[in-house]
Amino acid sequence: MNPDIPSLQEQPLTLDTQVNNKIIPQHQSITPTTKLPGGNHPHSPQGGCWQVRYTLALLSLMGIALMYAMRVVLSIAIVAMVGSHHHHDPNVSHDTSNVCPATTTTMDAGGVNTSTHPQYNDTRFNDTTLMELDLVETDMFNWDESVQGLILGSFFWGYLVTNIPGGRAAEYFGGKKVFGLGISISALLTLVTPLAARTSVSFLVAVRVMGGLVQGVVFPAINSIIASWVPPLERSRYNTIIFSGFPLGTVLCLPIGGWLSSSSLGWASSFYLFGGLGVVWGLAWFVLIHDRPEKHPRISQKELAHLQAFKGSTKRAEVVALPWKEMVKSLPVWGLMMGGLGYDFGFYTLLTELPTYLKNIQHFDMDQNGLMSALPFLAMWLWGYVWGGIMDRFTAKNLMSLRAIRRLSMSFAMYGPMVGLMLMCFVNCNTALAMFVLCVSVGISGSANCGFMCSHQDIAPNFAGTLLGLTNTLGSFAGILAPIITGNITENNQTLSAWRTVFLIAVGVYFITCTLYVIFITDKVQPWNEPKKQKGEMNYNGVESGKPFITEDPKSDSTCKTENGNVQ
Repeated sequence: MNPDIPSLQEQPLTLDTQVNNKIIPQHQSITPTTKLPGGNHPHSPQGGCWQVRYTLALLSLMGIALMYAMRVVLSIAIVAMVGSHHHHDPNVSHDTSNVCPATTTTMDAGGVNTSTHPQYNDTRFNDTTLMELDLVETDMFNWDESVQGLILGSFFWGYLVTNIPGGRAAEYFGGKKVFGLGISISALLTLVTPLAARTSVSFLVAVRVMGGLVQGVVFPAINSIIASWVPPLERSRYNTIIFSGFPLGTVLCLPIGGWLSSSSLGWASSFYLFGGLGVVWGLAWFVLIHDRPEKHPRISQKELAHLQAFKGSTKRAEVVALPWKEMVKSLPVWGLMMGGLGYDFGFYTLLTELPTYLKNIQHFDMDQNGLMSALPFLAMWLWGYVWGGIMDRFTAKNLMSLRAIRRLSMSFAMYGPMVGLMLMCFVNCNTALAMFVLCVSVGISGSANCGFMCSHQDIAPNFAGTLLGLTNTLGSFAGILAPIITGNITENNQTLSAWRTVFLIAVGVYFITCTLYVIFITDKVQPWNEPKKQKGEMNYNGVESGKPFITEDPKSDSTCKTENGNVQ
């Protein structure tokens, strides 16, 4: 390295930014193809089309997708693990208008459907279903709805414990280690799950609790990483890409898990598949990812300068003492926590219980169940990208303030599903209509990637991991309560009216919590984000602390050129 050129790591970039001993004024517009003074960055050349942040976003997306697949796989596998059971109390007679008829289909010699007859029985409703005929797994378990709810909810007993410690651990030790270990250890526990299930319910619950413990650190850790790597005006884009991993993981897990569970490989194979992929992902993560831009050996001078121009709005390298009192008194923090609580309650109600609803109410078989359960989350994944693109365009053209974008996104993400679940109370046995309403309801909830998922980084980038730990801890209670409440309501009572009660509870939670979020949230960096001695030096507008060096994404250019003008 040329000794006459000071390292960018040692030079704070102010509003008039100094790069390689030359001043770049605040007003100067620097485009992606502008040649910066002084030549190459000490770590790497000027850089081309692919920024190191793209690698971070891609591996983060894959990691979260696998994390959710490992979390959700039990929700679909448990349908095969328990087979068919009594869904109604034999001492209670049910009006047939309160249940959906299953059908028994017969074929003539030419393979043509000749008749479909509803099958009702007051004491044992349709215990012989099409799903039973598809099951080839011999090791089934006699778990009623309450035990199933206990097993599914036990994950969150561990999950709620480690969210806040995980956020602080990421801020102290780096998000790379915390995020990577959380997913890698979860993969190992997923591989052990079939053994645990065959041993005892207690062992299975223990493994699920441990899985929750290690996964509890994942979201706070990645939020801390994003706060270090992504400036405010780009957060809608990168949060959409990274956090689209959780619907993608669900989309991949449910149909693949359903197919494996109904195949000759058996339900255990789905745990082996996703657990194995998680181990492979961990190896790639620890080789390619770094905690901070200035520590990355392959980052270009242009990308590093661009990120350091936003020092007032991104996470500091040094750890800042946690201002608990100021956080507790902060209305934006309370609005953020309420938004997270309501979103998680509705999401987990659908995530963990949708396969059960489709099996017991709409009577889908095993293969259909996995595919149909995945469709709403496929819609969520796709809509997240559509909405993120729209909001990114609004931000680039200054059509809306960041605060308005956060509010609008959460209104779509929570009021939309609220209306959808109200409609679910009236669809009854219309399977096509039920699937349409569920797809729309779950789909538009993907707007939250531009809503409260960005707000942690907006209001306190130095504590983004801890803040997400707080909201996820509160959301974990929702993850525990949702399957338990649903199980208690529907045990021996798999009827339309019972599921209406489940849906209406979620409706009420959605309405109250989203309203509180919309009222209290802001996009401004809060004064307690910085150490007290530096509060007078910082600009808290959340965005204006620096001018970007990369005013547009280089991928938006028709070509990306090197310093000599050659196309890469």
